[in-house]
Amino acid sequence: MLSTIAIESLKRRKTTALLTLLSITISISLLLCVDIVRSQVKTSFTRTVSGVDLIVGAPSGQLNLLLSSVFNIGTPTKGINYKSVASLKSNKQVSWVIPLSLGDTHQGFRVIGTTNRFFEHFKYGDKQALALTEGRVFEQPLSTVVGADIADSLGYTVGDKIVVSHGLGSVSFNNHDDHPFIISGILEKTGTPVDKAVYVTLQGLEKAHSGPKSAHTSLLRKKTAFLSGHSTNEHEHEHEEPTQDNYDSEAFTPESVSVVMLGLKNRVTALQLQYQINQSKKEPLMAILPGMALAELWQIMGNVEALLLGLSGLIVICALIGLATMLLATMRERYQEIAVLRTIGAGPFTLLLLIQLEAMLLTIVSAALSIGLVAVLMSMFKPWLSSTYGLFLSSPLFSQSSAIIVLLILGCTYLVSLFPAIAAYRRGLHAGLNSN
Repeated sequence: MLSTIAIESLKRRKTTALLTLLSITISISLLLCVDIVRSQVKTSFTRTVSGVDLIVGAPSGQLNLLLSSVFNIGTPTKGINYKSVASLKSNKQVSWVIPLSLGDTHQGFRVIGTTNRFFEHFKYGDKQALALTEGRVFEQPLSTVVGADIADSLGYTVGDKIVVSHGLGSVSFNNHDDHPFIISGILEKTGTPVDKAVYVTLQGLEKAHSGPKSAHTSLLRKKTAFLSGHSTNEHEHEHEEPTQDNYDSEAFTPESVSVVMLGLKNRVTALQLQYQINQSKKEPLMAILPGMALAELWQIMGNVEALLLGLSGLIVICALIGLATMLLATMRERYQEIAVLRTIGAGPFTLLLLIQLEAMLLTIVSAALSIGLVAVLMSMFKPWLSSTYGLFLSSPLFSQSSAIIVLLILGCTYLVSLFPAIAAYRRGLHAGLNSN
């Protein structure tokens, strides 16, 4: 009966009640969204790279190696000899190896030398493989594959030529103009640092660093060809670049690379192999587990999520204070209602419970609407969040923390509603004394 009276009372003040309901629904939705994004961002961040078991480079600190190889921030202090890479390739525990050569840029974007194995084995998010929107992977030594953000911002298409620059500054005076790269493919949007990187072949990168061909070198080649009894055309044919049909990005072996990503046959052996690499005596090396390094990096950045959650909580508290204000403001309009309730035998404590029940009903309905609204919004924007921001939503959306948030809101509603409830209690006592 008390619930029926509370519902009918809210219906009589439906305009004010609906506005209050809307305010609380928006506030709770915001808080739930922040909580979901907070937990999902953490999960997505730790899965920025998900197909790599170990990252190996020169000893420079775990976070420095992670930032330079995964986030394209900074660069390793020194490279590692390719003999060490060959040794890792021959290890029985290793399934595949991706060498990365860092240190160049293109109009402020990072240039990364690698092989076609990068596009085959590198994964992100929930073990999603890289895909191309157009074109193909490396087809010849001077091929390049660019990220989605670079193609969008600079207007590149397959077949365009680009020039890389030495160094990591946004402006460079050492451009490799004599060895332009031809875009062979454009990657799909991933929402990760891959979108802002230019990938070139190791062979092409070393060729660009070798400098322009001098006239003296060309003359010497022709003279050697003449003395050996071969025509110049025949000699040049022997040294022509590999074509699309016979090009193999794995065949070229540079002197050194910056970083190596490893995939293991059995992930259980990751710690064992990490220890072996870190104890290597042939060349000082450092191996890191990407998942552990990402978790450590998130701890440094974790204060931001707490701040967002706190701000959203303040918004909810403001909405609940608005609820209490609404109930107090309508108290004068309810003097006659309270008098009638007292006449039919309702005590002051019953009036207190009635006001609290009205507040709880509004909050419960708001919480239910918020959960439904957030679920719909997250399902609608899931593809956009993954492609634009690299936020990969995984089930379940509402975790234990979401349930705790709803319970805390109901508890705060009970406390806030005490103020108008006590006012109704006093009004009930006053009405009772007047009737006597």
